[in-house]
Amino acid sequence: MNERSLILNELAQGMRPPAEGLAWFEELADAEQSAVLRELHQFCVQARATAEDALEGIRRSGLRPTHTPSVLVTRGRIDEQLGKVAGLTPLYERVRAFRLLLQVLGLADARRRERACADGCCHEWHQLGRGRE
Repeated sequence: MNERSLILNELAQGMRPPAEGLAWFEELADAEQSAVLRELHQFCVQARATAEDALEGIRRSGLRPTHTPSVLVTRGRIDEQLGKVAGLTPLYERVRAFRLLLQVLGLADARRRERACADGCCHEWHQLGRGRE
């Protein structure tokens, strides 16, 4: 797992404070921010994010329902809409997209861990907290 994937998974799993993640994201160059958003989108799809995850993600991220990422995820197929959120380009929208996608990933991955990986799994990102206890 590369460093960026590690950071994103630790953020989604609540192992790093959201403010730290936001500061990290804002310091990245534009191209790197776009890459992070694309990766988050892929992680959300892989974790099988649902429309319900998106609605709860909006609430947890603190975004208004009228913010562009919030509007996008509530219309159409969730995997396609998450891709549109990841593709937003203005800086203020990328920051909002980052906040939302992290929350959606956290919700979807927690459910996946609970249901599909409860008896153990080999997903590297589900083993992150094991060495810290």
